[in-house]
Amino acid sequence: MVREDKQTWKSNYVVKLLGLFNEYSRVLLVNVDNVGSKQMQQIRISLRGKAIILMGKNTTIRKAMRGSLDQNPQLEKLLPYIKGNVGFVFTNDDLQDIREIILSNQVGAPAKAGALAPIDVFIPASNTGLGPEKTSFFQALSIATKISRGTIEIMSEVHLVKFEEKVGASEAALLQMLKIFPFSYGLKIVQVFEGGSVFPPSILDIKEEDLIQLFFVGVSRVAAVSLQIGYPTVASVPHSIVNGFKNLLAIAVATDITFKEAEQAKAFVADPSAFAALAPVAAVAEEKGVDKAAAKEPEPESDASDDDMGFGLFD
Repeated sequence: MVREDKQTWKSNYVVKLLGLFNEYSRVLLVNVDNVGSKQMQQIRISLRGKAIILMGKNTTIRKAMRGSLDQNPQLEKLLPYIKGNVGFVFTNDDLQDIREIILSNQVGAPAKAGALAPIDVFIPASNTGLGPEKTSFFQALSIATKISRGTIEIMSEVHLVKFEEKVGASEAALLQMLKIFPFSYGLKIVQVFEGGSVFPPSILDIKEEDLIQLFFVGVSRVAAVSLQIGYPTVASVPHSIVNGFKNLLAIAVATDITFKEAEQAKAFVADPSAFAALAPVAAVAEEKGVDKAAAKEPEPESDASDDDMGFGLFD
């Protein structure tokens, strides 16, 4: 099989990249640092039929995207994020489902010296099982220890590596001896591109219920402002109608003016005892409660029972 030359490969790659942008409406920009070829193969298999992963050189990607801005100007928003070891995940499926598949393909890995820590690493207070000859490692990291039954015991929890700080050689060696593999690597979603907009992956955590709640909060604020300044809006009109009805009801109660909706209120004002008819159930329940309490009250015992049929306790 004849291998295509470099120029032909670039041309085919540009055609494929731009074709995928036209074919798929959703794109995940992912970072592939510390992802091995075997792991990448497994991720591709997991996404088969749902998404396509495309890697490439950043210079080639930027050149291809800039050359197609006339046909697809929205790609310009992605250009600032084409840096580092990144690739694309193209899909038309639900982004949350694709993200779950990507996150499920994380691989545990030991801490390497010089690598940036993706998380905070803590060592719990426990017996390490290491012999006293390893004490120097703990002393170099200022970790308080003691010898317990011939092995080293860490006296309190230690914050060994901080988030996004470089792992030192001593920290990496200690974690290796303790057989702690604190890091997990896989595709890391950097940005999401959909509908011509670029947004961070944290947006995918927002649920439909959260959007509905935020919408109602916004509507209530619009209604409050509209009522305060006296400017009618769709959000404030229902409140204005209710407030207007309350004013009409108050006028009807205070005057001889009447209308159908005010008749009940005027009747209550004329005969306050009518309010008692609104709570017959509560009154009945209260009476029943009193009757039950009285029924449960024990009767006083007779003297005969106290005498225990004529026999005393010490007879």
